[in-house]
Amino acid sequence: MVKVRQDQPVFQDGSVDLDAWLARIKTQVTLIDEDELVHACRLARLAEEEANCVENSWGEGASSYRTGLEMAEILAELHMEQESLVAAVLYRAVREGKLPKETVLDQFGPSVSKLINGALQMAAIHQKHKTTREVVLGQREAQLEGVRKMLVTMINDVRVVLLKLAERTCAIRAVKHAPAQRRYKVAREVFDVYAPLAHRLGVGQIKWELEDLAFRYLEPTQYKKIAKLLDEKRLDRQQYIDAVISKIKHALVDAGLTDAQVFGRAKHIYSIWRKMQRKNIGFSQVYDIRAVRILVNELKDCYTVLGILHSFWRNIPREFDDYIANPKQNGYRSLHTAVIGPEGNVLEIQIRTFQMHEDAEKGVCAHYKYKGTDTSTAHSGYEEKISWLRQVLEWHEELGGIDELVEELGDVEDINDRIYVLTPDGHVVDLPNNATPIDFAYKVHTEVGHSCRGAKVNGRIVPLAYKLHTGDQVEILTAKNGKPSRDWLNIDLGYVTTARARAKIKGWFKLQDRDQNVEYGSKALRTELTRFGLPVVNFNDLAEKVNYENSEDMFAAIGAGDLRLMQVVHIAEQMAGKHQVQQRKAKTHHKRSEAESNIEIAGVGNLLTTIASCCQPVPGDPILGFITQGRGISVHRQDCINILQLRNEEPEKIVEVNWGGEKTHFYPVRLEILAYDRTGLLRDVMNVLANDSVNVTSVNTLSNRDEGMADMIMTVEISDIDQLGRLMNKIRSLSNIVSVQRAVDGGGA
Repeated sequence: MVKVRQDQPVFQDGSVDLDAWLARIKTQVTLIDEDELVHACRLARLAEEEANCVENSWGEGASSYRTGLEMAEILAELHMEQESLVAAVLYRAVREGKLPKETVLDQFGPSVSKLINGALQMAAIHQKHKTTREVVLGQREAQLEGVRKMLVTMINDVRVVLLKLAERTCAIRAVKHAPAQRRYKVAREVFDVYAPLAHRLGVGQIKWELEDLAFRYLEPTQYKKIAKLLDEKRLDRQQYIDAVISKIKHALVDAGLTDAQVFGRAKHIYSIWRKMQRKNIGFSQVYDIRAVRILVNELKDCYTVLGILHSFWRNIPREFDDYIANPKQNGYRSLHTAVIGPEGNVLEIQIRTFQMHEDAEKGVCAHYKYKGTDTSTAHSGYEEKISWLRQVLEWHEELGGIDELVEELGDVEDINDRIYVLTPDGHVVDLPNNATPIDFAYKVHTEVGHSCRGAKVNGRIVPLAYKLHTGDQVEILTAKNGKPSRDWLNIDLGYVTTARARAKIKGWFKLQDRDQNVEYGSKALRTELTRFGLPVVNFNDLAEKVNYENSEDMFAAIGAGDLRLMQVVHIAEQMAGKHQVQQRKAKTHHKRSEAESNIEIAGVGNLLTTIASCCQPVPGDPILGFITQGRGISVHRQDCINILQLRNEEPEKIVEVNWGGEKTHFYPVRLEILAYDRTGLLRDVMNVLANDSVNVTSVNTLSNRDEGMADMIMTVEISDIDQLGRLMNKIRSLSNIVSVQRAVDGGGA
């Protein structure tokens, strides 16, 4: 549920009771100079009165003075020090032009002034838009610059970001009665950037509120539905939880854990909805609707409590997570278990120490305690978080792109989506699941990635596309003047999986000479067209179809990694039928019967179809049919030289045909592989085919011992052109392979 907070104490006339408010703050924070905070409050109130404007720029009726007090309350709950509270009280007054920045510097010193100025740099994220479309489309570009400034300031002082998080919390609290467009804009921004950022800093109590409030405005129907279901069962659920808590407390006392605390855990609507979506389950199947949290003094006590609980109730193995042994990326530590509790109901339980709980709720604030104005010492957990943000910033400054930034900030909650590997000197590096040695290299350092030439995992040399696993020790082998390979950007080859590594590689190629990119792009495209058995098309026409002004710009984009090569090949395939061809007779090959039913003939029911062996079309290829005598419809690729000739000679026998989509079918394709001969070459090629579950119907290998070359012609059965492309790329990546392409023969129709 959205957090219920205390209202500010007020007098009968509605004005804030500052003494009562200050007393509340002092229960959370030890003030070094109470008079300074009181002075800040009075100055903010006076600035608002003199401006003769009570409403703040959000237009929700809340004053900048009272918003400043609310921001300070949020930071006090995080146990932030006095300077942060003073900056919070003054921030909105300065932001709205009611209080000069010079006054803040003069009366409160450079430290408070720097905090406010840092938060003001992030104000670019609040650009206004005139229409709904402008808000939806334009806000992401506003976030781009605003988040960059936020990360820059965070490198130096985390308090600036906490100040911004407090301000955004107040903003989303205040939009309840705002126009729908305004609510959506604030909620989208909070959900995309600030809630994930609060999560990454480990500030749980802010994260949960931001997520629930944002979800309330982004998905109001789903929010209300879950809130209603929670409310309907509240009394029964509370009675059940009270009975469970009583049983657990008695057991813990008997075990000598008299200081342990047991209480029901808050239910967060967004997390319930997310679990329902992720696991495709109904509301009644969400375990943490009935949830208990247990706090103990020492780490060993966590496992003692776990044993006690599992002796009471049968546990559900797949729902057990040990985040103490394997902390989440943001430092979160706890034991999670689910058991079949009383009355057969599933009960979710979290077990952690008091310090772990403090860390989970306050994150970086629990690790980092400012002493006066000395910000030179910090807990190692804080340093790790700042290091992560600095890496994001370095990448983002070079290349930009809010989508990649949100991806990096975003879904890091599930521990199963991360792996933890070791550097040669024992440092832990966390990466997304399925990361490769190249992803690891770029995570360590950009130059290590650029100069990567090989990798050892656990002392053994592995391919660069090898999938790393938790516990692997990784050593990157580098070359002195090494540079990245364009093949690393080919998603079919699987060399990189992280947005960061892809961005770094693309950035390197963008900095290279344009002529080199044009040369590479031209050569790569021509090679791919040959490999797929396609004729050369008009490259200027092709460039226009992929939204480039001319062929040179298209080649440069391919070379720089901005344009996917296979995307261009697919377009070229569609254009190929417009080109002149040589006369050639076709012969047909009767395809096995399951393929025949996968061809749809325009305006006609089921007819006998055969796949022409001269061009061997596969799903994804544009195709045409030719009516034969006694053999039904002969199906050709549209660029086949035979069908184009027949189209000119007997156009009345040409029919439109399309690939059906109901079943998976397999089609014969001949591949020609040229390689430098070596021992085990055929075995390695066959392993690639076997690993992709590809059936091989014939193989013919010719070796030229004088030249040391081998020429393989093999027929394989594949399901579509995408599988064919992946297969050819994998074979081409083997050592000693010179070329791989589709083989085409001639024959009759």
